[in-house]
Amino acid sequence: VGSSVITVNIKKYAAAVVGLGLLTLSACGSSSSGSDGTGSQGAGSKTVTLVSHDSWAVSKKVLADFERQSGYKVRVLKSGDAGQAVNKAILTKDNPQGDVFFGVDNTLLSRALDNGLFQSYEAKGADTVQSAYRVDQVKHRVTPIDYGDICVNYDKAYFSEHRLTPPQSFDDLVKPAYKNLLVTENASTSSPGLGFLLGTAAQYGDDGWQDYWKKLKANGVKVVDGWEQAYNEEFSGSAGGKKAKADRPLVVSYASSPPAEVVFADPRPKTAPTGVSYGTCFRQIEYAGLLSNAENTKGGKAFIDFLLGKEFQQDMPLNMFVYPVVQGAAVPKEFTEYGPAAKDPETMAPTKIAADRDQWVKSWTSLVLR
Repeated sequence: VGSSVITVNIKKYAAAVVGLGLLTLSACGSSSSGSDGTGSQGAGSKTVTLVSHDSWAVSKKVLADFERQSGYKVRVLKSGDAGQAVNKAILTKDNPQGDVFFGVDNTLLSRALDNGLFQSYEAKGADTVQSAYRVDQVKHRVTPIDYGDICVNYDKAYFSEHRLTPPQSFDDLVKPAYKNLLVTENASTSSPGLGFLLGTAAQYGDDGWQDYWKKLKANGVKVVDGWEQAYNEEFSGSAGGKKAKADRPLVVSYASSPPAEVVFADPRPKTAPTGVSYGTCFRQIEYAGLLSNAENTKGGKAFIDFLLGKEFQQDMPLNMFVYPVVQGAAVPKEFTEYGPAAKDPETMAPTKIAADRDQWVKSWTSLVLR
C-alpha cells in the first residue's frame, strides 16, 4: 500500500509515548486530569487513586472488571510526562495525591527509591514476573509492570529508494553512508533520548561512549527536545513526518513504533512502513509502587495486584504500546508481526544508572549541544 493513501491517526500513540518521553523536572509544571487532586480519603475508602504519567491507558472493560471484582472505584490523576510525574510525587510524598504510582522507569528508579517514594508491598503474582525484570527483591518497594525497547527506527521507503542497507548497530550509525540521516532526542529532556545515551554507555563503556558521540556528532546527528518533534516532525518514515515532508530517515523511537504505524492506519498496510535497527536497542522497564503515606493502602495493594493480572497485562500492549512482564501473557499479533521486542538489547543495572546518570547527561550536554 502506498504511503500516500494511508492516513494514520497517530495522536493516540503520540500521547502514549509523550507521557514517557520528557524528563524535564518541574515542581509545578504539569497539569492534573481525572481527579480533584485529593487522595483517596482514608483507609476505608472504596476509591483507589492512581497517580501516573499521561500515557496511562486501559480498556474500559478491563478497568470495569477490576472495579466490579474488587469493589473499588479507580480515580486517575495524570501528572504530565514521566519526569514531571515522578518529581511531583517526590515533592508531595508526605501528603501523597494518591495511593499507587505507575510509570517510574529504570532510568529514574533510583531517584524515586532514594527519596522514599514507595512503601514495601510484594504483589500477588510477583512470582509470575519474568526474572530479568525483578528488582528490589528484599524490600519490594516497586513491582515491574511492562517493558519496551528504545531503538533507532528507519524509513523503509527511503532506504529502498536509495538502495542503501539500513543501519543495524551503533557502529553503523557513525559510518559516512548514514551522514545527516539520524535525529535523536535531548538526553536531558527526553526519556528516549536518555535511553539512547545509556545504550551507548552500555555498549562502549565509561571510557568509550564520549568518543562515540563525537563521531556521531561529526556524522551529522540532529538533536531535538522530545520524541514528538523527532518522530512526527523530523522522521520521514512516520505518518506525521510524511505530512511535514521530513528529511531524516532515522529516528530514536521504540520497537513498538512500527506496530503503531500499522494499527492506526486506515486502511491498514500489509507491512509496516518503518523498521527497527535491533542492534541499537536499550531496554526500558516501568514499575508501579504503593506510595508512602497512601491513605488507602488496602485498595492500592489490590490495584497493583490487578496490574500484574493477565487481563491487564494482555490489554496493555495496544493501549500503551509496551510489552507485558508476566510469564505467559499473550502479545498481540501486531507486535509479533511488525515490532517484536529486541532479543539482545543493551541493559544497565539501576545502581549503575543511579551512580552515573547525572554526570553522563552533563557531559553529553557539553559534548553534543555546545
